[in-house]
Amino acid sequence: MAARVIDGGKIARKKRDEAAAGAARLKARGITPCLGVILVGDDPASLSYVRGKERALEEAGMTGRDIRLPRDVTEEKLLGIIKELNADRLVHGILVQLPLPPHIREDRVITALDPAKDVDGFHPVSAGNLVLGRRGFLPCTPRGILALLEEMKIPTAGAHAVVVGRSNLVGRPLANLLTRRDLNATLTVCHTGTVDLGSYTRQGDILIAAAGKAGLITADMVKDGAVVIDVGVNRVPVPGGENAAAGAYRLRGDVDFEGVSKKASYITPVPGGVGPMTIAMLLLNLLRAAEDLCAPAPAP
Repeated sequence: MAARVIDGGKIARKKRDEAAAGAARLKARGITPCLGVILVGDDPASLSYVRGKERALEEAGMTGRDIRLPRDVTEEKLLGIIKELNADRLVHGILVQLPLPPHIREDRVITALDPAKDVDGFHPVSAGNLVLGRRGFLPCTPRGILALLEEMKIPTAGAHAVVVGRSNLVGRPLANLLTRRDLNATLTVCHTGTVDLGSYTRQGDILIAAAGKAGLITADMVKDGAVVIDVGVNRVPVPGGENAAAGAYRLRGDVDFEGVSKKASYITPVPGGVGPMTIAMLLLNLLRAAEDLCAPAPAP
């Protein structure tokens, strides 16, 4: 059996088209969704992510306000900029690219965001709304994973979902989402403290790997016919030769794709699986933020 490869790029394009259509409707009212993007320092990976988001905004007919700050910027200076963006009515969403330098407290920065502009879904208010099942911004990667399952018509109700990873960015919010009544999955969460990881992953009808360790999930750890979603994006050096000396690398997921794809029913590749969905969901979150912030005031 060979798994069906889920084309995240194709599904993300559909979602980006939806965001563009929504942006066009707002433009007809004189509103252009705008994302304030704050990047501290010059980390190559962060720069690449920010450029990708900026290109996606432009393609969707949205705009970005790009704010680049030196690595040694003070925490108070950064918080002051966030305060200005919170108050700017032309900015509908704010994204602070993580990670931040060690001298800046991420929790304080995230909490400083206006929850109405928290399009990454990281603010404590957003997290609380997610846990309680209330309306709010969902983190982009978990939302993208659910969109993949929906588009592929993979049922979650009654399925045993195993999530490997418990980060606040993916594992924890995804676990909460999967157990909502509308998704109705039975859930197991594994992490670095899990003993005999394979004994749990082999139970998963849906297995989601978000541990950040290249090749962690091997074929012997996967149930026959399981749906496997690989969230990992790990930079692995290219062995040998001049390219390796120059710092060449390739991207690998948390799943051994070659082996697991012979056992699973569906699988996401890396790259080209979950990654494109994350940016697509960011656009949809920004669209909703703009719609909410620019909604006509209710009649008295």
